[in-house]
Amino acid sequence: MSIARNEGAGWQRASVRSMAVLLPVAAVAVVVTSKWAMIDSSAGQLGSADGEWLVVACFAAFMTWVCSATAQQGAVVERLPPGLLLAAQFAASAANHILPAGVGGNAVNLRFLVRRGLSPTRSVAALAVRACAAVIGRVALLLAVLALFPGALHLHRVTGGGPGVPDHPLVIAGVVAAVVAGGVVLTRCARRLRERLRDFLGSVVRDVRVLHGNRARVAALWGGSLAFPAMHAAVVVAVMRAVHAPVPVSGVVVAYLFASTAAGWLPTPAGLGSLDAALGLALMTAGASAVAATSAVLGYRLVTAWLPLVPGVLVLAVLVRRREL
Repeated sequence: MSIARNEGAGWQRASVRSMAVLLPVAAVAVVVTSKWAMIDSSAGQLGSADGEWLVVACFAAFMTWVCSATAQQGAVVERLPPGLLLAAQFAASAANHILPAGVGGNAVNLRFLVRRGLSPTRSVAALAVRACAAVIGRVALLLAVLALFPGALHLHRVTGGGPGVPDHPLVIAGVVAAVVAGGVVLTRCARRLRERLRDFLGSVVRDVRVLHGNRARVAALWGGSLAFPAMHAAVVVAVMRAVHAPVPVSGVVVAYLFASTAAGWLPTPAGLGSLDAALGLALMTAGASAVAATSAVLGYRLVTAWLPLVPGVLVLAVLVRRREL
């Protein structure tokens, strides 16, 4: 009886997690199907984009991995080999596009830190420190740009079911179900892991105290954590310039930070689906047309996800083969 109950509970948890991952993707699939003509037009606009601005976007995408490596170095006291650390971040970004909610990237970084001689507990603590700094940095950056440019987004442009707005009932139901499922998963995980987290959080607090006694590590941790979303925003700005969308830089930056912060709550691979929908909608509130916003999202995904995916997987395989991971 107890075995059957445990199997049933395990199946239920797996089902909730699967729904939380798949529903946002399914919702976006519905939007893509219903707006295919607009997406096709957007792809055509991206095909005639300014090549120089796309090169700038590629450089900004490369800098995101540099910022990620800098933040990871700032999260540990020990000095990590710079070249291998950068390669690990590149490989981690590829893994992140396969597994949900940063699981792949965190697994790569965890393995990398353990291979560098850190204990598993300290490695997990370093990832937690970096993740907390990333969340705080992104929110702080968003609040700062909102304070500087309070009128960057105009919500009335997308209210009332205007063109390109995902107002399909299935989309709305899917988003609501995903949020509810995510809340259930978080609640259950918190209850189950409460006792285990006490010792772990104590280790994190000790590491934070040691790190913040080292000015170089403080600069690396917080500088990398702030620069990482800023570089992603720079990619979106460059792509918007490439497709000749007449949207102010301030509006694009606010749109990206707002969309990426909101999409971070949905556990899809690399924000796939959730970030795409949120970013497209946010760019429209900043003044972009539906076609330009869709072109920008496609270009952003091309530069940050699709082009680096195969090289990233190859780097991951090389690191594993050389026992660096």
